[in-house]
Amino acid sequence: MPAYFYLSDIQSSMIRVLLVIGVAIILPLVFNKHNRWHRSAIFAVAGILALRYLWWRASETIAPMGLTWDCLASWSLLGLEVLSIVSSLSSFVILSRVRHRGEEATAQADWWAAAPPRVAILIATYNEELEILERTIIGAKALKHPNKEVLILDDGRRDWLRDYCEAQGVRYVTRADNAGSKAGNMNNALRVLAQDTVPPDYIAVLDADFVPHRGFISRTLALFKDPKIGLVQTPQHFFNADPVQHNLGLSRSYPDEQRFFFDHLQPARDAWGIAFCCGTSSVMRWQAVQDVGGFPTESITEDFMMTLVLRDGGWDTAYLDEPLTEGLAPEGLKEYVTQRSRWCLGMMQIARSRVGPFARNNLRLRDRWSVIDAVLYWVSTFPFRLAALTYPLLYWFFNITVVNAEVADVIGYFGVYYMWILLAMNAVARGMVIPVLNDVGQILGAIPISRAAIVGLIQPHGHPFKVTAKGGDRSRIIVQWELLRPYLILLVLTIGGLLIGIYSDDFAFNDAGQGKSVVLFWTLYNVFVLTFTLITFVELPRKERHIADKPEQTSLTVDGMPLPVVVTSLTQDTLRYEGLRHPLGPVGTIKLQEVGDVSVTVIARTNLGARLRLQATPAQREAMLLRFYADGELPGVARASAVALVKDLARRMSFNP
Repeated sequence: MPAYFYLSDIQSSMIRVLLVIGVAIILPLVFNKHNRWHRSAIFAVAGILALRYLWWRASETIAPMGLTWDCLASWSLLGLEVLSIVSSLSSFVILSRVRHRGEEATAQADWWAAAPPRVAILIATYNEELEILERTIIGAKALKHPNKEVLILDDGRRDWLRDYCEAQGVRYVTRADNAGSKAGNMNNALRVLAQDTVPPDYIAVLDADFVPHRGFISRTLALFKDPKIGLVQTPQHFFNADPVQHNLGLSRSYPDEQRFFFDHLQPARDAWGIAFCCGTSSVMRWQAVQDVGGFPTESITEDFMMTLVLRDGGWDTAYLDEPLTEGLAPEGLKEYVTQRSRWCLGMMQIARSRVGPFARNNLRLRDRWSVIDAVLYWVSTFPFRLAALTYPLLYWFFNITVVNAEVADVIGYFGVYYMWILLAMNAVARGMVIPVLNDVGQILGAIPISRAAIVGLIQPHGHPFKVTAKGGDRSRIIVQWELLRPYLILLVLTIGGLLIGIYSDDFAFNDAGQGKSVVLFWTLYNVFVLTFTLITFVELPRKERHIADKPEQTSLTVDGMPLPVVVTSLTQDTLRYEGLRHPLGPVGTIKLQEVGDVSVTVIARTNLGARLRLQATPAQREAMLLRFYADGELPGVARASAVALVKDLARRMSFNP
């Protein structure tokens, strides 16, 4: 046989990768992401390839046992990788099923007939501004369900908020101290409600910055026709970009960091009967909450723990995958990282609590697995990200061989596994798994989250509850030097090690053979990821929190004469239009759908029109808030757009966001 029919090892490995890519091209034609067998098959292959890769890593790439730095580095990295893959295997099993309850909610709508159940809507607040609270209160009041009461639970004990609640006709509840933090605040509300002549049948929980859509109560109550269901959770959507989206200029092309969890992982967990409460945007049966003694205070993530407490009490949970609320995502990186570190710490507290996976309780095996899966995510993902950034430096500066592998084997084992994972995840969650960007999102908080995981497992209690700050002044560029500094050092060391390895064998020897090429590629990838991470730590100004996303044809009345214009941008305070140009100053009124005729003043002239300041009455302002939030369509980006993503990244990298 002629020599050209024989392939090199690298060529053979590349063909395997190309076969996976070929499957990725064909798969959308036959794959049904709602079919359990299709999902099971694709994730079964992912599991097999993961185990195949792990066997190769453990058998062929590890330094020999001995008292050497090579052995210590090699085995420690393998240990973190094993933990990460075990976490991935657990996720594969969960994602092999999916359940969507929309049709069930429709079929069971108004099951209560002529006696709508009473619902108490609990809105816990501490230090939020009126701008944030008013839209939540107004949205809650506008819910379609007739038998409801809105309660504002103020742990800030603010007189102005009490007066505002009185003016809005909602119930104001406060207490003498802040014992138990948010859970304690809601338990106090439960005690107040228990004293009512007729206690509620259900309670709805909203964070202070989450506005319910009008159908939030009616849609969730439909699932309570099943008397075993004690809690229904709905997804959280955000009308503003999170720090990753905003600081990288991707707010219109890349979904927020929580979309995969709420849109794909929670429906999958629901199919296994392990969907869990996420605090806000949830509804609970009053009797179920009373049976378990209210909200648990042993963990700073009382929501997840509440799920387990309900399960321990014999109640089921459900997840309704519909956009029924929208809120304010953390806009600053400090708040973003603090929030996720708190989630991590809270999960460690739960793992060591009375409803932990190894405690004596009434939890099912799948409930215990649910906790273990969550713990594995926090203790494996973020430490492994840090290890992936630091371990190549051991080779460049100290000649410590962390991975001793041939290039062909890396392609044939890791490359095939990695490409299949991308294929599988994007098959069930199209546009959600984007290399580099997903890494950046995890790296941002990797250091404090890893610290929280370790501290939480060793010393789970005695940590103060930190409220995630929302709102605030975002009008200027802020560089988060405290968070940025470790990664800047890592980038400098990575580039320095790379240059030293290129120009001098005194530091990076050739002992690793082809392993040096592997470390080289690994290092180049780290340079790429760290660069994007550093850019993300530069917080860009935020001008407007909510913008109407569709042009609106309307009329601008000047001197009693209506003139046609097109509204191109609309916020709570300002408006831009095209069609006419006017001098600065008061103009007249502009007609807005669902709001009416609003007085306006020209504050700036544009090439095609003008920018106006709205002088809305209180009633008009409320109508505008309802239009933006309670009646709005799905906010944000549901999945990534490849073309738009590339354009936005190019624009951001040109420093012209």
